[in-house]
Amino acid sequence: MRTQLLYGKEGLELNLPADSLLIEPTNLPELENVKESITAALRDPIGTSSLKESVKATDKVSIVISDITRPTPNHILVPLLIEELSHVPLENFVIINGTGTHRDQTREEFVQMLGEWVVDNIKIINNHCHEKEEHVNLGRSKFGCDVYLNKAYVESDFRIVTGFIEPHFFAGFSGGPKGIMPGIAGIETILTFHNARMIGDPLSTWGNMEHNPVQDMTREINKLCKPDFMLNVTLNREKEITNVFAGELYEAHDRGCAFVKEHAMFRCDQRFDVVITSNSGYPLDQNLYQAVKGMSAAHKIVKEGGAIIVASECSDGLPDHGNYAKIFDMASSPQGLLDLINSPDFKMFDQWQVQKQAVIQVWADVYIYSKLQDNLVEKAMLKPTDDIEKTLAQLKEKYGEDMTVAVLPLGPLTIPFVEE
Repeated sequence: MRTQLLYGKEGLELNLPADSLLIEPTNLPELENVKESITAALRDPIGTSSLKESVKATDKVSIVISDITRPTPNHILVPLLIEELSHVPLENFVIINGTGTHRDQTREEFVQMLGEWVVDNIKIINNHCHEKEEHVNLGRSKFGCDVYLNKAYVESDFRIVTGFIEPHFFAGFSGGPKGIMPGIAGIETILTFHNARMIGDPLSTWGNMEHNPVQDMTREINKLCKPDFMLNVTLNREKEITNVFAGELYEAHDRGCAFVKEHAMFRCDQRFDVVITSNSGYPLDQNLYQAVKGMSAAHKIVKEGGAIIVASECSDGLPDHGNYAKIFDMASSPQGLLDLINSPDFKMFDQWQVQKQAVIQVWADVYIYSKLQDNLVEKAMLKPTDDIEKTLAQLKEKYGEDMTVAVLPLGPLTIPFVEE
């Protein structure tokens, strides 16, 4: 069986055993008239008045976008928002890049994300989670921390959040309120949002919105300074827009999540010896940190003691910024990492990604096909492979002729599950 994994910008062709189970979401077609569909959604939104009549010409308008690790088509969404608000002077807009704990984007990257006209005409800022003076304290969260959100956002007269909705490995689904929290939050708030208790909760998982503490916290914090309007889309394998959800934050997001869940859930009758997955290609597979999402999707259906093979290009390294790589130096095994992270006095940003990865590694072996040097893969306690088909043949010697294989070509865009 030949199949193509989403990998980098070009994809990766594989020749796999004929009895491998291919697991993909329903591949929906692109909307016939994308721009017209988005404009129609802005004029007849879910649960609120049309965008244009909601914004005064004198309003200071903030538009929150997701950063370069997400494939949100902001080069389409943002110009259409500004066009719909043509009565608002351009100098009244500010675009806030929701970096969370990630790095700033460069001008060239903003041009790639938004188009040159937007970069040349609209003020754009990166959220700096560690810069307290760039955030406003909005009070106390019931989850045990002060709530800090970006000052430019809080001080706006009208707030818009953009994004796209896909399955998420601990928030249930991305998009909606996650654009604000953690996208433009301060580090103190982000650390609580991603602490070991929150990430380790069994309800903090793919496709679950009920009593999910991570989703509950992001929604609670959004209520303290709620976006006035949400514009989210859904995407197919080719990153084309398949649906638009615009309007009141919670109602529009709930409707979008239900739509994605209907098309992305895949029930399996059993767990598998080997699960091959991608990290949904560029831009999500730019680094190993993000590749934990692909591992986590495979973890849902791999046998204990089985093997996960992840194809993730990792053109941006581990990456070099942040603490993800540093945390691996603090213990000698995945279980040691879990013991460290779960200790009450440990607190370091990026620990959540290491925690999720370590849980997976305690359960199954994880192989990485990427552009990373072997020593970097091994630093993260993972197994490098430069030939997935060869590795699969070697695993057959371990698991026997009856070895079962599942393939997630789109990686975390699919939610496979086994009822147990």
